[in-house]
Amino acid sequence: MRRPSTHDAIVIGAGPAGTSLGLVLARRGWAVAIVEKSVFPRRKVCGEYISASNLALLDRLEIGDAWRANAGPEIRRVGFFSGQTNVEAPMPGAKYGPEDGFGRALGRDILDFLLLQAARSAGAEIFQPCRAVAIDQDGDMQAVRIQARDENSRDEATILRAPVIVAAHGSWDPGTLPSQLEKASLSSDLLGFKAHFTGSSLAPDLMPLLTFPGGYGGMVFADHGRMSISCCKRRDMLARLRRDRGFEHDGIKQDGNLSAADAVFRHLMASCRGVSDALDGARLDGPWLAAGPIRPGIRACYERDIFRVGNAAGESHPIIAEGISMALQSSWLLATEFAGAPSGRAGREIAGRRYRAAWRGLFSTRVYAAAAIARMALSPGGAALMGAAVRNFPQALTLGAHMSGKTRAIPGLR
Repeated sequence: MRRPSTHDAIVIGAGPAGTSLGLVLARRGWAVAIVEKSVFPRRKVCGEYISASNLALLDRLEIGDAWRANAGPEIRRVGFFSGQTNVEAPMPGAKYGPEDGFGRALGRDILDFLLLQAARSAGAEIFQPCRAVAIDQDGDMQAVRIQARDENSRDEATILRAPVIVAAHGSWDPGTLPSQLEKASLSSDLLGFKAHFTGSSLAPDLMPLLTFPGGYGGMVFADHGRMSISCCKRRDMLARLRRDRGFEHDGIKQDGNLSAADAVFRHLMASCRGVSDALDGARLDGPWLAAGPIRPGIRACYERDIFRVGNAAGESHPIIAEGISMALQSSWLLATEFAGAPSGRAGREIAGRRYRAAWRGLFSTRVYAAAAIARMALSPGGAALMGAAVRNFPQALTLGAHMSGKTRAIPGLR
C-alpha cells in the first residue's frame, strides 16, 4: 500500500463530466485528482453530438478552438427516419455572439482526450488506468482506494484522501462504490450500440432521429468523415431477433443466433429506409460497441458526502441527443456552487443543496420530455404515429429540439 495522497477533490471518471469539472477546479487553485479506469484514446457508446448551447462553455474550458478544428460539420437540420418515412426540418440555432450557433459532433476518442489533456495542463493529477474500488470516511476527509490496471503494477493499491468526492463514472459502470447503481436485468432494458462508418451518403448537416420496432437511435456526421450511428434496443426484442431464423434482409434468410451487434445492424437496415440509403456502400470503421443497460431518470446529486455529475447524477433517454451536453453542464453547475460555498462539511452541504436545485432547474424538463418521446417511440404503433405527425407537421422536429434544451443558455456563462 502506497502512502496516502491528499487533495482538495477526487473525481472518479474522466469522461466529459469528470474532466471538465476537474479542469475548472484545478484552474481555481484546487488540488484535484482524476481517476480513470481506461486508457485513452478510447471509443464509447455515445451519440457524440454537442449542441450549440455549449459553445460558450467549451470556450470557457479553453478547448473551443480545438473542438471547432476537429468536430464534424454544423448540424442545421433535424430529421426523422422510420420505415419508409424520411422527414426533415430546420435545427434551431442557439445564440452565440451576434449570430446563431449550431451543434456539431466529435468522437469521444478525441473529445475526452482533449479535455483530459486540458485538465492535466491545468494541474490536475491523473491516475490512469486506475479503478476506484472503495470509499471510506476518514474524519472530515474521505479515503478513496484505487488500484492500477497496469499489468506490471501487481494490483498495488493507493489511497487518495480529500474532503470532496465527485462520482463521474456514469451509470453503466458496475462496482461496489456507494455512488454506483445496482444492476438488475429486466426484459424491458434498453441496451446501447454504436459504430462509426466512412463513405456514408447521409447529408452532412442533417441529424435524423431513427425509430424502429423495439428501439430508437440517431445518425450524425462526426470528425474526419466518420458518420456515427448509435441506437438503443429492448433486451427482449433483441433476444428475439438473435434467435429468429426467419429474420430476412435483402431477401436473404439469416441464420439464427446472430451476435447482438449484427442483429441490431441488420434490423436497422431492414426496417428503416433512411438508414439503408445512408449506409449503402459505406464501410464500418472499427467494431460495433455495446453497453448498458440505460437507466434514464433523476438521481441524488449529493448523498453520503459524494457529489454526482453526468449520468451518475441523472440522464435523459438518449433519444434527444443531450448526453454530452448534460455532462458538461452539470459539472459547470457544481463548480459554480463550490465557488460560492464556505469551506468544511457545512459548506459541502450548502453546495450540495444548491447544486441539486440548479440541476433540476436546468435538466428536469428535458429528462421528462425525453421519457415521453421514448415511450411513444417504443410503444406498439408509436413509430407509425410519430411518422404521421411529423409528415403533417415537420415543425414538430424543430420544436422538439427546442424542448430538449439545445438552445437553452447555461446559467452563469453570460
